[in-house]
Amino acid sequence: MRIDAISIFPDYFQALDLSLLGKAREKNIIDFSAHDLRDYTHDRHRTVDDTPYGGGAGMLMKPEPWGEALDDILPADKSAIVIFTSPAGEQFKQSTAVELAQASHLVFACGRYEGIDQRVVDYAATKASVRLISLGDYVLNGGEVAALAMIEAISRLIPGVIGNAESLIEESHSDGLLEYPSYTKPASWRGFDVPEVLLSGNHALIASWRREQQIERTRMVRPDLLPKSDQ
Repeated sequence: MRIDAISIFPDYFQALDLSLLGKAREKNIIDFSAHDLRDYTHDRHRTVDDTPYGGGAGMLMKPEPWGEALDDILPADKSAIVIFTSPAGEQFKQSTAVELAQASHLVFACGRYEGIDQRVVDYAATKASVRLISLGDYVLNGGEVAALAMIEAISRLIPGVIGNAESLIEESHSDGLLEYPSYTKPASWRGFDVPEVLLSGNHALIASWRREQQIERTRMVRPDLLPKSDQ
C-alpha cells in the first residue's frame, strides 16, 4: 500500500519509523511519504492560511498550495482515496480501518487552524475518492495526530505487517465487542490470581468464558456497542 500525508508539520510522522510499521516500510509492504504543504507555496513567507470570507475567528488554510500538492501526489487514474481528517467527518471505527486497508493508495490531508477551504475538498473529489473522517467527538490542534492513529490502525491490518495474523481476530472491536481480559505467568501475583478456567486446559470452556467476559465488559464500558436485546 502507498500512503501519503500532507501537513505543515511533516516531522509528526517520524513515529511511523518505529516498531512494526517501521519494519513494514523497510520490507516495502508500506510505502509512506510525508509532504510539507509549505513546499507548494510561492511567497517568501510560505503562507498557507488567510482570513475566512464572511468573518469569524481564526484562519483558514488557502486552496492554492493544497491544489498543487494534490496535483503532485495524486495519480491520474483516480485510484487513490483522499482522507481529510476533520471533526465534521464520519467517525473512524475498526470497520473503517478494515475497509481502508483494502485500498492501494491513501492520501491524508491534515488541516490546521480552522480547517481547509471547502473548495479543496471539492477539487480533490474530481481527482480521487474523498472521505472526511473524525477520530472522535473532540477537537485537536491539527489533523496529524488523527492521521497517525488512523494510519497505524489501517496498516496493521495489511498482510505481513503483524507477524501473527491470528492475533488480529480476537481484538477489541473485531467482532463488535470489546476484548476479554488477558493474563500471563505467574498464576498468582500480589494476591491476584489468574481465573481457574484459564488454567483448566478445557478450550471449549475457555472460549465460552472469554465470550462471556467480552459481553460483560462491553455492557459495563460500551453498552452502545451491544444489540438492544443484550444491553
